[in-house]
Amino acid sequence: MKPNLADFEKKLGAAFKDKDLLQQVFVHRSYLNEHPKFKLDHNERLEFLGDAVLELIVTEYLYINYKNPEGELTNWRSALVKGEMLSKVSSELAIGNYLLMSKGEQRSGGPSRELILANTFEALVGALYLETGYKTAQKFVQKVLIRYLDEILTNKLYQDSKSRLQEWSQEHRAITPTYRLISEIGPDHSKEFTVGVYLDKELLSEGAGSSKQKAEQQAAFNALKKLKLA
Repeated sequence: MKPNLADFEKKLGAAFKDKDLLQQVFVHRSYLNEHPKFKLDHNERLEFLGDAVLELIVTEYLYINYKNPEGELTNWRSALVKGEMLSKVSSELAIGNYLLMSKGEQRSGGPSRELILANTFEALVGALYLETGYKTAQKFVQKVLIRYLDEILTNKLYQDSKSRLQEWSQEHRAITPTYRLISEIGPDHSKEFTVGVYLDKELLSEGAGSSKQKAEQQAAFNALKKLKLA
């Protein structure tokens, strides 16, 4: 049995008048394959909206609080809104516990998969925006996500992971990392790619993302963490 969404509302500090809107946040596309008569749609339209709202909130915060050049602010924003960070925040909110998805998706670890958690967080931001307006969504994002900005700046996590890994590997191993596609799953409009980063024949780490480029960046970032460089 899924936890009561009223408990989740307490975590948010926001009560939804439209309970169906909150429920829709947690409906994964796969759930509708097994429950075609379910009264709600999946969460991908909310995710689309939330992605834009989230980017605006983070952009506005950086613009108001920092006088740095555009390129630096862009890198900082990317570090905040990337899948790995959104997934981390989703896990802290226990979002995976509320997800509705197919039994197959559940068995394959869907509730803990980074891409699904990140997408659901974006859907949540979209729903908050629709239900309570920009200011409430803004306060929520600042509370649960933007608070990590100091950590990102201190540890230079905004730097391009692929470039950092390449510099390290060339200096310490005299090898340039290579990236190979391991798998791709899902329909064309919602694929998840898994990519491995290799040093010669050694698989250093894997990463997943909604594009090969994002998966490569995530693989490089995971490799840096494994090497204790991030």
